[in-house]
Amino acid sequence: MVDKVVATPAALELVAFLKTKHGPDLMFHQSGGCCDNSAANCYLPGEITIGAGDVYLGDVGGSPFYMGRAQYEYWKHTQLIIDVIEGHGGTFSLEGPEGKAFHTRSRVFTDAELAALGIEKSSP
Repeated sequence: MVDKVVATPAALELVAFLKTKHGPDLMFHQSGGCCDNSAANCYLPGEITIGAGDVYLGDVGGSPFYMGRAQYEYWKHTQLIIDVIEGHGGTFSLEGPEGKAFHTRSRVFTDAELAALGIEKSSP
């Protein structure tokens, strides 16, 4: 199975910390309207509504990760790697008060991974 989203050990550690502070039910959402599209925001249930315009990509530290459908169309050829950077990044995310920010990096899927995911290879 090919994961569309993974997390670094630092990101998983921060998710675990946030769960102890805020409770076990967290969720992630990344939209095209914030932070050069590189910030995965972490929310409590009910702080953001997930709908038909969002795509579920997998879990990060046991918490669901969604991306806005329009942005996903640009990123679908890449695996998202959720990491942590120092600073609040100007987001509305739960980790901001901790002096940290989730940050999305990516790597392009291999041809075999794209095939396994059923994603057509984009033209150069």
